Amino acid sequence: MKRENKIQVLERISDEMRAVVAYQQPDLPPWPGDSPLAVQRRYYQQERQFWNADAPPMLHTLTQSVPTAYGSVNTRIYYPQPESPATLIYLHGGGFILGNLDTHDRIMRLLAHYTRCAVIGVDYTLSPEAHYPQAIEETVAVCEFFYRHGQRFALNMSQMSFGGDSAGALLAISVALWLRDRGLRYGKITSVLLWYGLYGLQDSASRRLYGGEWDGLTRNDLAAYEQAYLRTDQDRESPWYCIFNNDLTRDVPPCFIASAEYDPLIDDSRALYHTLQAHRQPCEYRMYPGTLHAFLHYSRMMKTADDALRDGARYLLTQRDQR
Repeated sequence: MKRENKIQVLERISDEMRAVVAYQQPDLPPWPGDSPLAVQRRYYQQERQFWNADAPPMLHTLTQSVPTAYGSVNTRIYYPQPESPATLIYLHGGGFILGNLDTHDRIMRLLAHYTRCAVIGVDYTLSPEAHYPQAIEETVAVCEFFYRHGQRFALNMSQMSFGGDSAGALLAISVALWLRDRGLRYGKITSVLLWYGLYGLQDSASRRLYGGEWDGLTRNDLAAYEQAYLRTDQDRESPWYCIFNNDLTRDVPPCFIASAEYDPLIDDSRALYHTLQAHRQPCEYRMYPGTLHAFLHYSRMMKTADDALRDGARYLLTQRDQR
């Protein structure tokens, strides 16, 4: 009989993380895990409405459709002030199959508020409707569009950062490396902000110890997300999916790498940090104690989530000022 030997992390998480796990939204049924993907997406958006409330107001926001080789992609620009010193392009998480601009609205508003920079959220096409590398190429098209039309949209694209959480963190570093590897320059990339991403490990101690129904990251869940995103088994070894197969010894933009203590993906973050550090690539690593994967969403109840966003914002500003 196969046994996973998982740690009971719900006995170890912080009090504020435990309060989030225990919180029951009124009139919200249990997660429809066996339902069609369309039902899961509607539920995810409904569940996130509570966590996105009371976000900082912006000077204004703008929805802009951007043409790509795959069709139009919607973006949302958050303007915290009239003039932006830099631009952050943000890729939402959701295992490649869930999420949109609304489910991550508070995260992007807080980042705009803390950095005073414009934030562009990208509503890339989800999987399995789209497969690797479509989301990467759509985001590259977004970069090119706003680089060419930056003045029209009052964006400073000469100082640009990428950011993302979970699957979005992988997309963020993938896009940065894709631009480097193809010699594409749509502004200077001053930093990449990465919250609890997956970067290509297929097995690790943390994957063996953590992950369960509480965070949607069982071994079967992780395999399902990967299967939905990738076209073939060969894509698993691509240097823009398994980041460790890329050249991490040179010209990697400064990376802020954040992890959750009881996340099955934490070893991906540790491995990325130690690899960059060993090759003297600029990076900073922060682990947030007592947290689970996706804790960034819960800043309404978790000071730690707000701290993690502030830390990323500080890193962006520090790197922008140094370059």
